[in-house]
Amino acid sequence: MSRTVRTATIIAAVVPSIMAAQDGVIVYRLGHDTIAVEQFSRTPSRFSGEMVSRSGGAVIRTQYDIAVANGRPTAAVVRRRQADGTPVANQPTEYRFTFRADSAIREMVLADNVQRSAFAAANAFPGLPVFAYAPVELLNALGRGRRDSLPAVAIGGNNVGFVGIETLGGDTLRLRGGFYAMLLRFDREGRLQSVDGSLTTNKSIGTRSSGRVDIAAIAQAMRPTGVLSPRATAYASFAQGPIFINYASPAVRGRTVWGGTLVPFDSIWRTGANEATHLATSKTIQLGDMTLAPGLYTLWTQHTRAGTYLIVNRQVGQWGTQYNAAHDIGRVAMDVAAAPAHVEDFTITVRSLGQGRGAMDFAWADKVATANFVLRP
Repeated sequence: MSRTVRTATIIAAVVPSIMAAQDGVIVYRLGHDTIAVEQFSRTPSRFSGEMVSRSGGAVIRTQYDIAVANGRPTAAVVRRRQADGTPVANQPTEYRFTFRADSAIREMVLADNVQRSAFAAANAFPGLPVFAYAPVELLNALGRGRRDSLPAVAIGGNNVGFVGIETLGGDTLRLRGGFYAMLLRFDREGRLQSVDGSLTTNKSIGTRSSGRVDIAAIAQAMRPTGVLSPRATAYASFAQGPIFINYASPAVRGRTVWGGTLVPFDSIWRTGANEATHLATSKTIQLGDMTLAPGLYTLWTQHTRAGTYLIVNRQVGQWGTQYNAAHDIGRVAMDVAAAPAHVEDFTITVRSLGQGRGAMDFAWADKVATANFVLRP
């Protein structure tokens, strides 16, 4: 099933109807692809919902039911289900939480026993999986402006985290704690309207709508995304001396790239996705004013209005968000040209130009950035 057809099938399941003001649906998209749908209902004493996502290798449904008193969670039940509604194999059938003024209790219900853990977490909040963001309405209501951080107890792990909302300026709010620092927008009644991850590595955007959805039908129509940014390797041999670049290849998915959502102006980009992009050379090469001895390096990109630069860094083995400028060897301006055709998946190519010269091409969307190098004895 194509991305377009799959997305149309999922969205078609969202049927407009007359709803109470507390109910809502959030559709999460990565570019033009729908990757999760969350439906929820809020009353003064309860916040319940179900979210289905298709990230990675499986379609997973997350059901949550949070008891509320005086605006604070007092208990919660969370269930993780497969697309057909059956429990996930070898996982707890449900997670039960009790939130007290001085502590929190979590019970993990397994097929043959219940594992109980206590946490020194006063007035804690349930830590829910990614794309189950609707309950942040409760956080927004607490304090109404202060939005103090609360201890958070998740379905996994033995540590107490935290969750909260901070004001960045004006009406711009950002989630603190959790997996991603998503930007949040609420209406005047405190109802969550959008969840924006464009400034994080998540990149998804969730938009609220009215209506009811059939989560079971959506789950059956969904197909796992698989690895969103698969690893790839660019390779060329120079006088029996190979040069490799290992990187992850994200897709455009209808989004803006150079100077847009995916490669914003002036930011340091990992030159791919996920783990840092690594350059391995068996030859000494001259890249701009940098002399790179045989070895392993990481590559980073900065796209500015004045030019596009390739940065070489000594630090290796890190995740792609762990850039440390203190380890920079240097940078070189790249030549940027229009791509002959749209490049959906970010692609790096290493080319031999003959006579001891080579080039690295970084192609994505409508542009190709090129850095030339020379082999040294």
